[in-house]
Amino acid sequence: MSRAWLARPERLMPVVSLAVVLAAFVASPLVSGRQLELFDAYNALQGFAQLGLLALAIGITMIAGEFDLSVVGTYALGGMLAVSAGATSPLAGVLAAVAAGAAIGAVQGGLIAGLRIPSMPVTLATYIALLGLTNVLSGGLSVTYPNSDATLWVDKTIAGIFSPRSLVTLGAFLALALLLGGTRLGRELRAIGGDRRASRVTGVRVDRRLVGLFTLSGALAALGGALLAYSYASANPDPGLQPLILAAVAALLGGVSLAGGRGAPLGLLAGALSVALLAQIVVTTALPDYSTQLLYAALLAVIVAIESPGLHRTVDRIRARRADSPRRYPCPKP
Repeated sequence: MSRAWLARPERLMPVVSLAVVLAAFVASPLVSGRQLELFDAYNALQGFAQLGLLALAIGITMIAGEFDLSVVGTYALGGMLAVSAGATSPLAGVLAAVAAGAAIGAVQGGLIAGLRIPSMPVTLATYIALLGLTNVLSGGLSVTYPNSDATLWVDKTIAGIFSPRSLVTLGAFLALALLLGGTRLGRELRAIGGDRRASRVTGVRVDRRLVGLFTLSGALAALGGALLAYSYASANPDPGLQPLILAAVAALLGGVSLAGGRGAPLGLLAGALSVALLAQIVVTTALPDYSTQLLYAALLAVIVAIESPGLHRTVDRIRARRADSPRRYPCPKP
């Protein structure tokens, strides 16, 4: 791995984050006093499955300079629809959830692209509306999923550490990595996030790309909610803000910029795995629950500091001074 390859923040951040957290995970027996088992890796990947699709949904919109706050509402609605429509056919429930999520994302993308308005107010309003809708559908209570066979299947152990739920999540990351890395779509999304006006001038179909992006984001969030509802055998009408916070942390650890124009699905994969492993470290070492929040807060503080424009300008000035300073050579001896 060359130094030039790692010089780019979207590559350096996820590699360093995953390496540090993985090292801490391997070293956790020094604190817990017990050896790691396959179940610890399985449990960490289950946490990744719970978070991963949400992080991927939010991350791909951040690459394009947008921020989809509605993903948690879509996540909750996807779980509710899957439980309601998938009692006899789990696949039908998942398809209903994904279709609804895609439709919600398409409407949001159309409003944002067509009216040229920021994504924050649109997706925030959608998030609030979706939480209200899930509460209406459930009567404000969790809805039980009666199909125990589906619940057992999504969490079935495969090769000791995987489950169908975690494999589906990994598959989504890899599929998007191939799509965005192997076609010009990935370059166009980063261009849209970096300079939207220049993208339009160069012929990028910005509006169409934004509609497709939000459609995909909604579908991924709904799929994540459906799989989680099957796993828990119930759907929660209000998952709270923690999933959104963790997904944003995972995206930032994955090398996505707060300003847009930077990031890749494999980086997002590393970020989501880092957050999942960190949560498993807290469980393995039996640290207090509040320590998890403190760790995430510390991570966000470090990310914000690294992304700070002032810090970047300071580093650039130091580099410029070193480049401009005259080199001193030893005087030759007579």
